[in-house]
Amino acid sequence: MDALAGRRKIALYGDMGAGKTTFVNAFCRYLGVRGSTASPTFSLINQYSFPLPDGSYALFHHLDLYRLRSIREVFDIGVEDLLYDPWYCVIEWPQLAESLLPEDSAKIQIKITGESSRRILIL
Repeated sequence: MDALAGRRKIALYGDMGAGKTTFVNAFCRYLGVRGSTASPTFSLINQYSFPLPDGSYALFHHLDLYRLRSIREVFDIGVEDLLYDPWYCVIEWPQLAESLLPEDSAKIQIKITGESSRRILIL
């Protein structure tokens, strides 16, 4: 995605039902992730792999921090490690982890503009 300018750490903001997980599913398909992707609401972290042009594989981490209540819980699940590895890491409900995000992280806001329409802002 050219709009991300090479950034691989993505904080994804939006109200419940705005389409954050749908966005992640589409992004995974774009990268070539095979199989189904699902919201990590209960598992907290889902990891997928996708093929690179050289035949090797890369990772995609999908986190959902909605159920976490403290920065301690964020540390306990290992978010900091995922934010400084070379792979994609997309975090839904990133508010608790904002202080940990790398400076060059992309922030994406999804706003509901109608029953079946959304506005996506990439910062």
